[in-house]
Amino acid sequence: MTLDDTEMLVTRHGVQLHVRPARDEDEPALATFFANVSPQDLRFRFLTSVRAVSHERLSGMIQANDATSESLVAFGNDGSVLAAAMLAGDNRKDTAEAAIAIRHDMKAQGIGWTLLDHLVGHAKRMGYRTIEALEDRDNRSAITIEREMGFEPHPVDGDPMLVRLTRNIA
Repeated sequence: MTLDDTEMLVTRHGVQLHVRPARDEDEPALATFFANVSPQDLRFRFLTSVRAVSHERLSGMIQANDATSESLVAFGNDGSVLAAAMLAGDNRKDTAEAAIAIRHDMKAQGIGWTLLDHLVGHAKRMGYRTIEALEDRDNRSAITIEREMGFEPHPVDGDPMLVRLTRNIA
């Protein structure tokens, strides 16, 4: 992996993120990354208990890059994966869903905020009218960030443990 083929984002804490769409050759690095995501954060990202992220799930994330979806990898200056982000939209270009996972030792450094802001801008450029995030109610840090960024919380019918946060971007 070279950092030359990435877009540089800098968090408010000065962390440099080299971001690009995921590629097939990223699977080993993503597997290592998800092995360094806490069990609770894996549950928050996948909304189910996950001990390890399978090859099938990693392949699905990597292959998600198309006209409506994009799977992004954020590398640190040393080439290690610091975060993974996904933007998955509907075919009508109405709503795109954002999901982000951050390496446990890199939390609280503005990475979530910076990547979510990047995903909002990307969804807007793709023509989506709304961006949303589906969160476990216990994921207070993500919900706080999303609310600070103008996302509005809504209950999820039939699942009191989840909250849907939406933001109009049209």
